[in-house]
Amino acid sequence: MIRTGKEYKDSIRDNREVYMNGERVKDVTTHPMFKPLVDIRARIYDMAHDPATADVMVDHDGSEKNAIGNALPYTQEDWWAKRRSTDAVMEDIGGVVTRVGDETVGEMWSLYDGQDMLNEVDPQFSKNIETHIHKVLKEDPFHVSANTDPKGDRSLAPQDQDPDMLLHVVKETDAGLIVRGAKYETAAAYANQAFTKPTIANWGNAELSDYAVGFICDLGSPGLKFLCRGGFASTRADDRDYPLAARFDEVDTIVIFDNVLIPWENVLFYRHTKAAAFIRNTLHRYSAFAFVQRTLKQADQMIGSALFNVRQTGLDKQPAVQEKLADLAIWREGINAHLTASIALGERSPAGLMMPNQSLLMSGRCHALNNLSPMMHIARELCGGQICVTPNAATFDAPETKPWMDKYYSINENWVAEDRRKLLAYARDLLNSDYAGHRLTFQLFAQSPPFAQSAAVYRNFDWDGPLNFVKKGAHLSDNVMSGIESKNGDPAVAQHYSETMLKAAE
Repeated sequence: MIRTGKEYKDSIRDNREVYMNGERVKDVTTHPMFKPLVDIRARIYDMAHDPATADVMVDHDGSEKNAIGNALPYTQEDWWAKRRSTDAVMEDIGGVVTRVGDETVGEMWSLYDGQDMLNEVDPQFSKNIETHIHKVLKEDPFHVSANTDPKGDRSLAPQDQDPDMLLHVVKETDAGLIVRGAKYETAAAYANQAFTKPTIANWGNAELSDYAVGFICDLGSPGLKFLCRGGFASTRADDRDYPLAARFDEVDTIVIFDNVLIPWENVLFYRHTKAAAFIRNTLHRYSAFAFVQRTLKQADQMIGSALFNVRQTGLDKQPAVQEKLADLAIWREGINAHLTASIALGERSPAGLMMPNQSLLMSGRCHALNNLSPMMHIARELCGGQICVTPNAATFDAPETKPWMDKYYSINENWVAEDRRKLLAYARDLLNSDYAGHRLTFQLFAQSPPFAQSAAVYRNFDWDGPLNFVKKGAHLSDNVMSGIESKNGDPAVAQHYSETMLKAAE
């Protein structure tokens, strides 16, 4: 089943306790800080019913139709379909948003791969994750992911400070678990459910810990409170001056769990530190793909803004300018190459799903994000100082000032003042505004801090290949090979050709 945009909007009119700027929000679908993002999520639902876009949004499973973003990936073609679908969404809405559901539902697939481990604790937990994965597929909720706690004093164990700093279980009942604490989650105030799990932390060094809990949270549950960050484009601002913030500023929320009941059927693991550690280490093995793909579209935004600017001012023929544009293109194509190769050299997960090649995907994420700040700086240089000194839209409109703006901002018949104003406002919001700074920090930390992203590369890179290559080239003895698998060549390429030959034999 695929919901319509109207069905989605109706589903979040559930009297949830949402606060914006300290005031209770009556309806998140109409409040000006939420409406742009709610409308985008509704449009994504409606794209599956629109004849012009349905073919790239819908997965056909026999007689059933489901959202491609929710469908479990079993083949490389499934990943190409997901990539095409995400591109179609970004092109349709004309911008980049990260919390639209497809990325966060992928985090549940990581736990699906850990069913054997969950069975060690309670087979019911393994059954629950499988049930919820198929429930997402069949019911098509707006699904997000709750990860980060307030944390408090990180030099202390959770139990040695206010225990609510990290979300934890306070009571077991026949109906389920009662939990307290808080989680930060973008889009939670206008989503249907969240995969809630521990942050990167210790759990009191206990084998069994009340902090090691993961569950699916119905975001309409009693006891939840949503305290939201105010928007960067205020209701008093002219949207023309903040064309990105006005439409794509996703609302970050601290979700307060004030003795919230989590039914047992929604509990995915509990008091199991091994499961908590597993999910933290494997959380992004699927979801990183959509995350990196969105950074690719962000690169396109920067390239387009910078290139338009240097072309309309006649600077694009200068070698120094071309070099900076090439730097942006190299960064962009590096992201593209990692995404493409991670599909082409995909690998089987423990549960039989098709994972993007983990070493390539995690390396691509680091390449995308480690270079994000310097690439924004290059784009800022190419756009020039006018993105910080250009007057606002009202100055271009007012009868007293419009003639001067037309005179000094029109270059030729192709680039008149209004188009230049639009381009500079777009570039300013992309590179130089509060919204731009927020987006930079959000990207760097949204899928764990940079050191954890590097750790994911460390865990997934095949170190044995280079060691074998040097062992042979340096004529080292076999004594140095303790714990090292003997192999030749790149293992991903070898696996690809092995599988290709096996298919040919069949």
